Amino acid sequence: MRENIISIQNVEKSFRGNMALKNVSIDFEKGKIHGLIGRNGSGKTVLFKCICGFMPYDSGTISIDGKVIGKDIDVPTNIGIIIEEPGFLSNYSGLRNLMILASIQKKISKHEVRIIMEKVGLDPDNKKSVGKYSMGMRQRLGIAQSIMENPDILILDEPMNGLDKNGVKEVRALLLNLSKNGQTILLASHNAEDIDVLCDTVCEMDGGELSLIRNSKSSVSTTV
Repeated sequence: MRENIISIQNVEKSFRGNMALKNVSIDFEKGKIHGLIGRNGSGKTVLFKCICGFMPYDSGTISIDGKVIGKDIDVPTNIGIIIEEPGFLSNYSGLRNLMILASIQKKISKHEVRIIMEKVGLDPDNKKSVGKYSMGMRQRLGIAQSIMENPDILILDEPMNGLDKNGVKEVRALLLNLSKNGQTILLASHNAEDIDVLCDTVCEMDGGELSLIRNSKSSVSTTV
């Protein structure tokens, strides 16, 4: 039976009179990869921030597992996030950064953090500071941080940024495996191939309005 883990109903958000989200309504099914496409400034990142509880919305409701953001909970704890460029302490190694973050909720061990780093193609024994990482290495570290505590939901805004061809292939395989194991993924990407290969459903944001343009991988692909 279909189970929706995220429900967005009639959500609106404005900035100084400019509507960033216009009456957005959609449900996201558990265990699927849901793609979000649209030009820069169309409202994708604003919607993601509202789902994560980072930004209050003006009206409507956003529910995660039946709990309303801003009413029942302020910030969901079962979400892994990449929104904009991942922020880390530049003077510390990748492992040290992840261990600092892991110490907040104490859900995972150092051994598990090391395994996650290896999964995304990073060497946990590399002492190089994050400030000296390439963009691709920082992106891999951001992906590691978003998945390391095994969240129910992943919110990924352009997760392939800075990755080379092999890195993109590895991350796609990782996301497909996470979805297969029951995690729900919301993915924004400007890369049409990412959307075609990964996403079960595809929505488009345009001027703050959202529309569903594909509801299964077997549907005819829409040009991005």
